[in-house]
Amino acid sequence: MIKASIITIGDELLIGQTIDTNSAWIATELNKIGIRIHRRVAVGDVWEEIWDALNEESKNVNVIIITGGLGPTSDDITKPLLCKYFNGSLVIDPLALENVKHIFEKLLNRPMLERNLKQAEVPDTCKVIQNKRGTAPGMIFQKENVFFFSMPGVPHEMKGMMQDDVIPFLHQKFTLSPVLHRTLLTAGIGESYLAELLIDFERELPNSIKMAYLPSYGMVKVRLSSQGGEENVILVETQFKKLKTLVEAYLVTDEDKSIPEVISQLYWDRKQTLAVAESCTGGYISHLITMIPGSSSFFMGGVVSYANEMKMDALGVPAETIQSFGAVSLQTVEKMAEGVRNLANSDYGLATSGIMGPGGATDQKPVGYVCVAVSSTKGTFSKIFQFRFDRQRNIELSALNALEFLRKNMG
Repeated sequence: MIKASIITIGDELLIGQTIDTNSAWIATELNKIGIRIHRRVAVGDVWEEIWDALNEESKNVNVIIITGGLGPTSDDITKPLLCKYFNGSLVIDPLALENVKHIFEKLLNRPMLERNLKQAEVPDTCKVIQNKRGTAPGMIFQKENVFFFSMPGVPHEMKGMMQDDVIPFLHQKFTLSPVLHRTLLTAGIGESYLAELLIDFERELPNSIKMAYLPSYGMVKVRLSSQGGEENVILVETQFKKLKTLVEAYLVTDEDKSIPEVISQLYWDRKQTLAVAESCTGGYISHLITMIPGSSSFFMGGVVSYANEMKMDALGVPAETIQSFGAVSLQTVEKMAEGVRNLANSDYGLATSGIMGPGGATDQKPVGYVCVAVSSTKGTFSKIFQFRFDRQRNIELSALNALEFLRKNMG
């Protein structure tokens, strides 16, 4: 099997100032084409550490993907280091130079500095990857039987190079056998209970199929994976059908989709509409929905009714309901769901109200106490959830579980 290592470069990655999303995305794309990730390594802007990482990883893999350190400032040392590592000399690449000039003169409409011109320099021992989304070109090197790909750390630029140049190049150089994945999503059962439910199924799986549990936010994905020819495709599909039958009571979808994607598909299929009223989630549900392309066809909008006055004035929640039961109560959240549905004239209304912490809790309503309601022509349904984490995670859990509660009450 072809193996790869991913090296991400930058002090900002090591101190937590920037989250490394690049290596996760790259790993996913390489896995799709049948390349196994041997290791993911993050190093700072230190010459010796980058050099050592290149030496160490090249002992074990066929492909090394490098991101970061190609900018115009003094801490961007990847290009001069690679020039020395591959015994090259820096030269101006004409196409890269033309690209840099075009960006500054035509798009940015400002003069170019000398340091910007130097971004068109590349080692003469590399194959240049032109940057269609930025200034710094990428580079391809070969040392013995290992291919090295260096790309900018800017995710948008890196992804363009991977899709347009790196992956096609890998297909040319290697005979790749894509990995087949079949994934389903469950809710309402914890990872350990799910594993216990599937213990016999997992034990009897053919050796060519691997099974993985992927828990997140109170839901669990189960994935079957195999690599090989048509016979393995048939085998995976056969086992996946068995798996679906076993988890039927908890099954959300038999595709590798998120809850917002599942909800969106339901509304598209039914040609129905949704509006949301959010208190404790502060607009996060609306954010999750509007991240899905095409959501404007069913999502009418939302109201962030954080203060009681907004609950009453915008959504029509009776003052006596809040006074009698509190802002965080099933009675209040039901009125919020009904109010936003009436306000938007939508088929469904979804509402949340809760205590995210760290303050505001009582003995009866601790941090993580969340009320969710769904309103439609079928009636209004509500439920109390209890989470136990920090504010951010409680918000995320509340939003995703509210969407799952909505799905279950769509019939």
